Amino acid sequence: MIDLNITFFFQLVNFLVTLVVLNAILIRPVRGIIRQRRDKMSGLLGESEQFAGQADTKLKNYEATLVKARAEATAERDKARAEGVAREQVILADAGRQAQDYLEKSRQEVAAQVKTAMDALKGQVDALAAKATAKVLG
Repeated sequence: MIDLNITFFFQLVNFLVTLVVLNAILIRPVRGIIRQRRDKMSGLLGESEQFAGQADTKLKNYEATLVKARAEATAERDKARAEGVAREQVILADAGRQAQDYLEKSRQEVAAQVKTAMDALKGQVDALAAKATAKVLG
């Protein structure tokens, strides 16, 4: 059986004093540190999730901007290519006209030179025929 004497009460008081002192010195500060650590970890977790969300948003914006820039560059390149083809056709048509004009002018000059030469030869035909006849006849 349990004997309830004065030592039991001293031990009970000693236990309660030790419990109060340990609570004040050790348990309450450790709980506070654990609470602070938990709050800090949840805050860091929230910040990291927010940062990840912002990074995803920025990445999506970057990709959208990149797609838009590529589309604009492609459109600009196609436009420049079309303008280049149009200019090429204009230049080729102009060059063809100039070549045709030059060819026509050259043909006219050659025809004029041929006519001049023919006229000059027609004037000399009688003289050459007379010389040829004189040489043949003797």
